[in-house]
Amino acid sequence: MPTPDARLRFILFDLDDTLYPRCAGLMTRVHELMDDWMVRRLGITREEAVALRTRFYRKYGTTMTGLLVEHHIDADDFLHHVHDFQPSAFLKPNPALRRALTRIPLRRVIFTNGTRAHAQRVLEALDIAPLFERIIDVADIGYVSKPAPKAYQRALEILDATARECILVEDSPRNLVPAREMGMTTILVGNEPAPEADHHVQDVTQVADVVAHILNARRSEAGADGP
Repeated sequence: MPTPDARLRFILFDLDDTLYPRCAGLMTRVHELMDDWMVRRLGITREEAVALRTRFYRKYGTTMTGLLVEHHIDADDFLHHVHDFQPSAFLKPNPALRRALTRIPLRRVIFTNGTRAHAQRVLEALDIAPLFERIIDVADIGYVSKPAPKAYQRALEILDATARECILVEDSPRNLVPAREMGMTTILVGNEPAPEADHHVQDVTQVADVVAHILNARRSEAGADGP
């Protein structure tokens, strides 16, 4: 667990399946479009596309990374296709999430393997777009995707921050591992806790309570070390 010697400045939120529940079905649509792209561009069957997507996710962390490494694809063409739909068909404004985010006294950032345009549409569908200072998308980090350590290093460079100044909120335990190793505080959103996370919540609205607990603990420890 990170040491409490650095002032927290940023909270980085993953986007898909983190700011909204997996049951919303949005990522199911993304996966369908990934399969559709591979069928058309690679000339394979849909069954083969599903198997390839699964293999790439397990080996590389994302389908796009596998396609870049093994097929040298045009990343922008792929990303445009898989995000070519309106998230508002799957999501609706979430006042409880909006209230929770406003309670977090840190600079709020989206850190996503997707595109800025897709992230903006998701935030608008949830009615929380104005609450985020910026979006760090896959293009910003040179089309390197989480969980590659370089993605996190690049995000920190963009923010001019150290890892110990950041909290990362994710639905994927695997994506928390590099962040925690670098010194970020990690919060997992999901049904079950995992050893990769410093903290766990079942609903993203509970992150505000965890952040309050972290900040109070750091203040207490700083006071205990004082004169």
